[in-house]
Amino acid sequence: MELRTDASERAKKVRLIIFDVDGVLTDGGIYIGAEGELFKPFFCRDGLGITLAHRAGLKTAIITGRESKQLLYRAKELRITEVFQGNLDKREAYKELKARTGFADEEIAYIGDDLVDLPIMGQVGFPAAVGDGVQEVREISAIVSAYPGGRGAVREIIEFILKAQGKWQMLLEGFKAPEHMDGLAQ
Repeated sequence: MELRTDASERAKKVRLIIFDVDGVLTDGGIYIGAEGELFKPFFCRDGLGITLAHRAGLKTAIITGRESKQLLYRAKELRITEVFQGNLDKREAYKELKARTGFADEEIAYIGDDLVDLPIMGQVGFPAAVGDGVQEVREISAIVSAYPGGRGAVREIIEFILKAQGKWQMLLEGFKAPEHMDGLAQ
């Protein structure tokens, strides 16, 4: 993991985490079956990280350039209610999301991997990159994960935010109680 010197201070302010999808929540591949059906590989550890963020009181959202039914299914499963699809230029969706939530730029994290993510990453208080993101995205980020998109980068970044906010240990302690397992999603 690569960190800017002010990454922890910036992470303490985060109240909303926005995810790109292809190359962040997935490995960036487009899998098409013989009948034209689309498949997207999501990583369970990233999903549990999103669930833990929710348990810690953080909000989450998705802004993505592509559209897919698979994403809507996954977002519902993870209880991500703010989903913007078909937004290759993500600025309008970001503006709408800020208006809906009332969060200021410095309270928002965005996890991206490619050039289309740069306009939002330049606005948010906590830009973050997956390990295999393009150089321009990695350079602007407060944190660059050691893991590639779709393989644990989201989880690592969420854990960093939760640790900076002093919430990680409380979440770990919760796993010792059986009732804590209720409502978990991976």
